[in-house]
Amino acid sequence: MRLHRLDITAFGPFGAPQTVDFDELSAAGLFLLHGPTGAGKTSVLDSVCYALYGAVPGARQTGQGLGLRSDHAAPGTRTEIRLDLTVAGRRLEITRQPPWERPKKRGTGTTTEKAQSWLREYDASAGSWKDLSRSHQEIGEEITQLLGMSREQFCQVVLLPQGDFARFLRADAEARGKLLGRLFDTHRFAEVEKRLAERRRTTEAEVRAGDAELLADAHRMQQEAGSGVEVALPELKPGEPGLAESVLTWAAVARSTARERLTIAHCARTAAESAHAAADRALDDVREVDRLQRRFTAARERATRLEERADAHQEAQAGMQRARKAETVAPALDLRDLAGTEHRRAAAEEARARAGLPQSFADAGAPGLATAARKAAEELGGLESARRAERRLAELTTERASLDRQERADEDVLQEAEAWLAAWEDTRAGVESEIGTAQEAATRAEQLAVQREPALKRLDAARQRDQFARDTDAAHERALAARERATEARAHWLDLKEQRLKGIAAELAAGLVDGEPCAVCGGTEHPAPAQKVDGHVDRETEERALAGFQSADEERAEAERRLGVVREALAAATAEAGDTPTARLAQETEELEHRHAEARSAASGLHAAREAREQAEREYRRRTDAQQEAARRVASRASLREALDREKAGLERELTQARGDTGSVSARTAQLERQVALLTEAADAVRAAEDTAQRLKEADARLADAAFRAGFDTPRAAAAALLDDAAHRELQRRLDAWQSEEAAVRAVLAEADTAHAAQRPPADLPAAERAAESAARRLRDAASAQDAAARRCAGLDALSGRADRGVRRLAPLREEYDRVARMAGLAAGTSADNERKMRLESYVLAARLEQVAAAATARLHRMSSGRYTLVHSADRAGRGRSGLGLHVVDAWTGRERDTATLSGGETFFASLALALGLADVVTDEAGGVRLDTLFIDEGFGSLDDQTLDEVLDVLDSLRERDRSVGIVSHVADLRRRVHAQLEVVKGRTGSVVRQRGAVD
Repeated sequence: MRLHRLDITAFGPFGAPQTVDFDELSAAGLFLLHGPTGAGKTSVLDSVCYALYGAVPGARQTGQGLGLRSDHAAPGTRTEIRLDLTVAGRRLEITRQPPWERPKKRGTGTTTEKAQSWLREYDASAGSWKDLSRSHQEIGEEITQLLGMSREQFCQVVLLPQGDFARFLRADAEARGKLLGRLFDTHRFAEVEKRLAERRRTTEAEVRAGDAELLADAHRMQQEAGSGVEVALPELKPGEPGLAESVLTWAAVARSTARERLTIAHCARTAAESAHAAADRALDDVREVDRLQRRFTAARERATRLEERADAHQEAQAGMQRARKAETVAPALDLRDLAGTEHRRAAAEEARARAGLPQSFADAGAPGLATAARKAAEELGGLESARRAERRLAELTTERASLDRQERADEDVLQEAEAWLAAWEDTRAGVESEIGTAQEAATRAEQLAVQREPALKRLDAARQRDQFARDTDAAHERALAARERATEARAHWLDLKEQRLKGIAAELAAGLVDGEPCAVCGGTEHPAPAQKVDGHVDRETEERALAGFQSADEERAEAERRLGVVREALAAATAEAGDTPTARLAQETEELEHRHAEARSAASGLHAAREAREQAEREYRRRTDAQQEAARRVASRASLREALDREKAGLERELTQARGDTGSVSARTAQLERQVALLTEAADAVRAAEDTAQRLKEADARLADAAFRAGFDTPRAAAAALLDDAAHRELQRRLDAWQSEEAAVRAVLAEADTAHAAQRPPADLPAAERAAESAARRLRDAASAQDAAARRCAGLDALSGRADRGVRRLAPLREEYDRVARMAGLAAGTSADNERKMRLESYVLAARLEQVAAAATARLHRMSSGRYTLVHSADRAGRGRSGLGLHVVDAWTGRERDTATLSGGETFFASLALALGLADVVTDEAGGVRLDTLFIDEGFGSLDDQTLDEVLDVLDSLRERDRSVGIVSHVADLRRRVHAQLEVVKGRTGSVVRQRGAVD
């Protein structure tokens, strides 16, 4: 990674824009960054870190976001950091703008704008920059991937904080482990330790859980076995050795005991079953005797009750015989009841029909009523023509009312049309005026559009002219600087060449060999060859100077070419824009844009105005047509009204004669229709009543004859002897029940076994039942005991099988726990196998520290004139763990001692060597990314002159790896020793930077 250019605007103490040209500072390989305290030296390094990672170093992260903005910046100037660098062979430009509060464009107060970032890459083939990304996350990932290190690593490796490494030298193993872990990202090894410890705890918990489950099964087996097992369950806890074997052994003893108890219970149940069967047989015999005795007693009681009900049975038989005779008279009785019902119904209907007739027809017979109905019907037929005339009169009234409504509607149409047509000329004139105004605006907009395009082009050319003017000034300055550098390089090369020519004899003499001819004089003897003096310039030095001159001359030619290109672009832009100031052109263009917008806005109403005119013309035609149509309808309606009036008068004369004394023909018609209906209904009712009276008389005669033939004196006596269906069924049921009961009693008394049982002594059924219940209870107890013994055996078998499966399942888990516990203890440094008690992360860090110490020793040995060497120590410090010790070997004493015993100056160059060595190791760890620019912060004031020279020689030797080193220091002597300088000067209006190259 090589830094080229840094632009700082409104950042930290820098209110005005500042530029740092690292290419110029890095030309000498070593440059100095100095300035008074608080001027902003650290802010320069912070801006580099912020440009790369979007954040400042960790110790100053409280200044993130809005706090990064300079208090000296103008309100409208935005904070911005732009860094131009080369990394991994790619030329990149990073621009960062943190969030800031800017003044509102309208009104008072401020508004916060979000942070922005840009990443661009220089395309050498196209000679221009191309945009890569504007995403904060994408830019951060791209830079981190290219550099191969995080922000913390970058701050430790590139911005080399000497104070941190001085503390690192004096720190204990734990503090060194934290720093190295942060730089080398060894947290993954700590994660391995953590995962192993977690795995050990997990497997241990699983093993304990399995043992607890096994013990729970054992206690359940103990409860299942009860007190019959003579051997007690072993008292063990989860995790204790031998637990599985003890539980399985006790389970085998418990199963054997349970099977013995099951055999005993089976024998007892067999004996109880035999006794129960004998008791059941004896109980069945006693129950049978008891049943027969009770059967004989019940039959005797039933025979006695039959004798008591003999008289009632004879009466029921007589009633049944009379009912059978009365059944022959039943049809005549039913016929007489039906005729009587019909006669009563017909008489009631006749009375109702006569009630609705006039008094003149109250005593009329059926023929008279029928004749009156015919006369009324004939009168009703003569009113049909009058009814049609009445309906037509109603229609004429409706039509006459409709004509009146239409006439009023047409009068409204005529008045509205006349009022609208009276204002037609004014409406048309207004619409035509709007169309003319819009057309004029459209013409004006077209004219302004023609003027607008050249004005915009001229304004763009003026802005380009101003930009090219600024670019020309900058290119001119760069061309002058390149020309001066080329001149100085040429003078330097010529001076070296002249010096070499002066000492060419010594250079030729260095190649003389005794006995061989000289290339100048040809002599084979060389008595006094020329000797090289101090400051002799050799061929290689001259060629380097010549190459520097050629490179500077190429840069000069390139700068002059770019200046010519910019001048040509400026001339082209000036020719197009003229000499008019850009602000004036912008004002004229803005006025032209305003006028063009107004004209377009006015012209936009042309289409609407034309639409309004067409709509108004359509409305005019519609109103005219409506007026003419209404006038035509009014004229045709007069003749129709007269015809309707004549027809109405004729119909009214006809209806006057047809109504009579009623209000209307319809009322007279309804009156006659009701009269016809009443007379007809009354005639039918009188005829029906006469018919039913004749049928009733005939039914009475037939009933008297049937009763006499059946043996009854009167029809009433026959009706009294007749039974309904329910009474007949009940009486028959009683007779049948008597016969059945009598037959059943005789059958029971005739049974031989029943009579024999009645002669025996009474049976003792309760005693037999008590004996059978006692035998059944003994059998249930024996069966329960057998079932309990069987369940105990089954439960013990199931629990034993479960325990056996649990033991087999836990076997590999227990082996895994033993293996993981050994590995976790070894990684954590607590195992007896880990003699040095080193954790895994410490072991990895110890290897890294050993690499760092080896890389640092190469420089420390030179800084200390061969006295000191850094070595890594794996010894334990007291009771702590080992692996991160750091000692220094003093060549003067030959003894190894702790780095904390170094003096202040020795601590500085030791920490500097350690920082440079660490930078090399971290760089290799990051994938070998070249770090061509480093910064060293303070600490040089503690060195004497000789040590300072040696340290500077070591730093200057970094140029062998094409590195440039920036020293941040207050030491005044460094300003004389280091010619390339970047000075930060503070003032009331903010800090500024002043840059001086090595040749200034």
